[in-house]
Amino acid sequence: MSAVKVTAEMVKELRDRTGVSMGKCKEALDKAGGDMNEAIDILRKSGMASAVKKEGRETNEGLIGAAEGKDAVALVEVNAETDFVTQNEKFKQFMKDVAQDAADTKSSSLEALMNQRYSKDSSVTIDQHRALVVQSLGENIQVKRMMLIPKSSELSFGLYSHMGGKIVVAVVLTGGAGQEALARDIAMHVAAESPEYLRPEDVPAEVRAKEAEIARSQVTGKPANIVDKIVEGKIKAFCDEVCLVCQKYVKDNTITIAQLLANESKRLNKHIAIKAYHRWKVGG
Repeated sequence: MSAVKVTAEMVKELRDRTGVSMGKCKEALDKAGGDMNEAIDILRKSGMASAVKKEGRETNEGLIGAAEGKDAVALVEVNAETDFVTQNEKFKQFMKDVAQDAADTKSSSLEALMNQRYSKDSSVTIDQHRALVVQSLGENIQVKRMMLIPKSSELSFGLYSHMGGKIVVAVVLTGGAGQEALARDIAMHVAAESPEYLRPEDVPAEVRAKEAEIARSQVTGKPANIVDKIVEGKIKAFCDEVCLVCQKYVKDNTITIAQLLANESKRLNKHIAIKAYHRWKVGG
């Protein structure tokens, strides 16, 4: 029987069915002459049998890891089938290792990260190591997403993990290094208050229009100028609720985050501002 030409679609299908890296899937298909079932057998015989059999299961539980390298901060979300496995030390160590490797190597993408050599065992890729962890723990485990945040001497970073890694926040402050404690306090606030935007000017026009429409529908029988003032007040109240800098600070509700930053800027005699924040929630 003649061999079937191996296509990119076939490699992707085998990757989807097995969870094994694209390169290894291509090798197995080439060796099997394009026969999908034989390629699966080849992968199973290579020691990834449990991984192959379990890859189809949904991974709805997970944890988020954060790590700092010399030039970047990395966030990764790693998923498993059950919360029980996410609390296993092997799972947690895998998550920490993946996050640290991402931060140290500044991987260009999640796919690149999974295909690079595992720092603790250069004989395997991170994806191959993942398959071994799957074998060990008996559940499908997937690295769902990764993000890198470049570091510089002009920035301060704060990381905060909430609910044992179910929510992780990274806050980036401008104004120089040395403000890590402040950045972490703001990250804790973000974890608790879940702002949708950084500043009022970041609220999309269509969102403002929708809020204005709702506000106007709640006001009847009043002059147009009064209605406009009421609508303006309601939009401000909306921004106070969903914009980080407008929110009341969780550690001192007598001030907003903007006032906290202004106070610190005055105390330090330099301008401190939030450049960005990232709030990751498992499954988000």
